[in-house]
Amino acid sequence: MPPFIPSLRRLLVVTLAATTLGLAGCGKTDPQAALEAAVQALQDNLEARDTSAVMDQLHASFQAGEGLDAEWARRTMTLMFLRYTNVRIVAVTRNSRIDSGSSQVGHTEARVLVTGAQGLIPERAEPYAVQLQWRLDGSDWKLIDLQWE
Repeated sequence: MPPFIPSLRRLLVVTLAATTLGLAGCGKTDPQAALEAAVQALQDNLEARDTSAVMDQLHASFQAGEGLDAEWARRTMTLMFLRYTNVRIVAVTRNSRIDSGSSQVGHTEARVLVTGAQGLIPERAEPYAVQLQWRLDGSDWKLIDLQWE
């Protein structure tokens, strides 16, 4: 048997054991990790131009700005996705936390750069400071409020 086979086998066993232990620790979802995953999923869904997936992430009582609702979000995404083949969201900073008063509420503050392009070179780039409020709905974090500057 070549000398590297036992080392390779040991590496595979250690890797599988570490993965199994890591997955076992995930049995009960960490609310902070779940919130951060929801934020990342929102960014990924927007960049994938997946209106349906984004809409699934919105709480039934979603609000944005002053008096804007989920239907406004759907129309805005539809127009943006029709205009731009490529949409990118670069999170310059991003901080998510569970509300200290309620474990059912999460907050995300971020500075983002949103770009839109028909090809590789962005035709439009807009910086925003955004504040997102999330509400735990069953086991899923849903976006309930969006504010931006």
